[in-house]
Amino acid sequence: MKYLDEFRNPKVARTILDEIRAVTTRPWVIMEICGGQTHSIVKHGIDQLLPDKIELVHGPGCPVCVTPLELIDKAVAIASRENVIFTSFGDMLRVPGSERDLFMVKSAGGDVRIVYSPLDAVKIARENPDKQVVFFGVGFETTAPSTAMAVWQAHREKLANFFLLVSHVLVPPAMMALLDSPQNRVQAYLAAGHVCAVTGWEMYQPIAEKYNVPIVVTGFEPLDLLEGILGAVKQLEAGRAEVENRYARVVSPKGNEKAQELVARVFEVTHRKWRGIGEIPQSGLRLTSKYAGFDAETQFKMDQTSVEEPADCIAGLVLQGLKKPYECAAFGTKCTPQSPLGATMVSSEGACAAYYAYHRHDHRPEADEKETPREG
Repeated sequence: MKYLDEFRNPKVARTILDEIRAVTTRPWVIMEICGGQTHSIVKHGIDQLLPDKIELVHGPGCPVCVTPLELIDKAVAIASRENVIFTSFGDMLRVPGSERDLFMVKSAGGDVRIVYSPLDAVKIARENPDKQVVFFGVGFETTAPSTAMAVWQAHREKLANFFLLVSHVLVPPAMMALLDSPQNRVQAYLAAGHVCAVTGWEMYQPIAEKYNVPIVVTGFEPLDLLEGILGAVKQLEAGRAEVENRYARVVSPKGNEKAQELVARVFEVTHRKWRGIGEIPQSGLRLTSKYAGFDAETQFKMDQTSVEEPADCIAGLVLQGLKKPYECAAFGTKCTPQSPLGATMVSSEGACAAYYAYHRHDHRPEADEKETPREG
């Protein structure tokens, strides 16, 4: 298909790979933020084609994966109530809580529905005035505008039966939290193009300057990612740390300012816990006082409890770029897409799911040298 094949052209890919090899003289660790980028990298074997000196590590850019276990339990509890229609994007239904997931609630008779837009949930509330309709608002800056629009529309229509369970998080604070960590290995970032389409790329400049780390905005196709890696390596080799936009066909310096205004009208910034990582200051969104009546946690009087992650799951280390999925003893055995321990094995953007889907579970560390084709 035109406009897709041109970003998967193998001849162009080889040219970019040759240039990456030519400019690489030292070992570098580059983190792609977005889980969609991770899946593309693993699917197309991009990490296996790079010079040995370049290591790609996978970041926390999977909103399903970083939704706290406690919030999954709250979603399960709310969805289990009578008179509730619980709506969500489909990838949230199989995320394991401490005991159950939303699919189990649905199979037990709960009214759990998959929607494709938050406005679908508003429509359901409009058509079912005798029911309490809850939408599970999960995502980064990319999906926050559509959730804000749903709340704004419900407020405009005076829908008293629509509620929002909020789990929206912000990318820049997470990037800084990783860079502040004593265990940090990240030397450059590939920033998520769809997030930057909303926020713009200028917001990353203070991070690049403060931490002396290159940040390259890139897309999701193989050539997009190779161009992003090339830009990051060139900066690292030259000792530069700048924000570079290699996704100019989609991303502008200031992003979608109308979408930003809508989000700022409905939400305000707050501290937010990230699953497997912990609380990151000023890294999430909550409803402003004007729209607080739509808050599902308040409406259903959810207790603020803390839940421990499964001891066998190292998803937090994977999300911080400290481990690869195959380094988990449970990967592919106790933890599979059919029986997951953590969200990274469930989500369509989870690193563990990507490694499993593309048979990277065959590549244990002791087998890497023999089985993994690398060039460099």
